[in-house]
Amino acid sequence: MIRILLLSLLISFASCDVLKEVQNSVMSDPSNEEIIAGLKEALSIGISKGSDLLSKEDGYYKSIYKILLPEEARKVTDKLKVVPGFTNVEEEIVKRLNRAAEDAAKSAKPIFVDAIKKMTINDAINILMGQPDAATRYLENSTYDGLYTAFQPKIVESLNQLNALEYWEKAVTAYNKIPFVDKVNPKLDDYVARQALDGLFDMVEKEEAAIRQDPSKRVSALLKKVFAKQDS
Repeated sequence: MIRILLLSLLISFASCDVLKEVQNSVMSDPSNEEIIAGLKEALSIGISKGSDLLSKEDGYYKSIYKILLPEEARKVTDKLKVVPGFTNVEEEIVKRLNRAAEDAAKSAKPIFVDAIKKMTINDAINILMGQPDAATRYLENSTYDGLYTAFQPKIVESLNQLNALEYWEKAVTAYNKIPFVDKVNPKLDDYVARQALDGLFDMVEKEEAAIRQDPSKRVSALLKKVFAKQDS
């Protein structure tokens, strides 16, 4: 009876050791290759959601990222509301600006993907163990100029197709004829491009925060393993 009890205890201890080895294997730190692959996956999720949502119709216009007119432009629209033909000038131009931003957002994903491909092991480790927005800031630093270069002419093209620049020129011309006003002519394409990019990076940052803070957002075994290191 004693032998049977001892044998049972030995088997039990052995099973515990095996279980611990399995658990340790599963929970072991990710390799450098896994870290970089996991960060690329996380960033790809963020950019896909961001660019896909914002590039849809009303992606900007009917979201928290709606692009409003700059302050100097509102000076124009406020004065023009009593001028025949321009009573709805502000909302009309805002709608056209946002449509242009939605159109431009379609060009963002390839630029993001290219930056992600160039990520190094050191980049990935610094991002994983860095600030809560480290991945977004990496993308911003790596892609902002390229995105602006892609966005700005696309914005101009879209604004022209929507007759927004012509519409705005007429509005400014009508405004400048009003006595005693300071003449204005803000450059809308630069403003819209930068506002569109701000919204895009903000959405990527929110996706990054979700993956970092909420384990249920880690939709693959690789993401779970990589971000478990951050949690620890």
